[in-house]
Amino acid sequence: MAEQSGCGCAATNADTSEQRRVLWIALGLNGIMFFVEVGAGWIGHSLGLIADGLDMLADASAYAIALIAVSRTLRFKSNAATLSGVLLLLLGAFVLFEAIARLVSGEPPEGLMMIGVASIAAVVNATVLRLLAKHRDEGVHLRATWIFTRVDVIANIAVVISGIAVLATGVRYIDLIVGSAIGLYVMKEAVEILRHARESRTAGA
Repeated sequence: MAEQSGCGCAATNADTSEQRRVLWIALGLNGIMFFVEVGAGWIGHSLGLIADGLDMLADASAYAIALIAVSRTLRFKSNAATLSGVLLLLLGAFVLFEAIARLVSGEPPEGLMMIGVASIAAVVNATVLRLLAKHRDEGVHLRATWIFTRVDVIANIAVVISGIAVLATGVRYIDLIVGSAIGLYVMKEAVEILRHARESRTAGA
């Protein structure tokens, strides 16, 4: 038993368990904030919040794929990534379509709601970023989730700033611009996920 304990297997199992724990926490927090931000966005007429919520869903998908990668086959992981990528691509396109529709007609967003909810989202993402930081060099899938989360903090801050601008000026187009930008970023994430899934599938063929 002493020889087995010196092989490093126990340490590897502990590392994997810790990765799973962090990813489950990140997945849960992002899943909750997806519903909170999208719901608040519809109620408060804010495309920025809706898009930011979809970005949370994009991250939740990345965390889910990372969890799947721990114990599933390469083909299963590639298929799961492809499904997530297609879904996110459609959601990003929906945000852009919604931006065009609201450009023609739409109610001014609630600036205070934008500031409050986006601030909470920023705290959540900052917390997840801190948890992922210690694991970002333990695998390409973990580094990808860390990069996505880091960009999300910037997106959250952008929504807070746009909320302040809307509150100060009453100009709703600021919200549409920020929402469209985040929607485009969600589509960019989707394309990256699809590309990695295709490369992974090709490598395993």
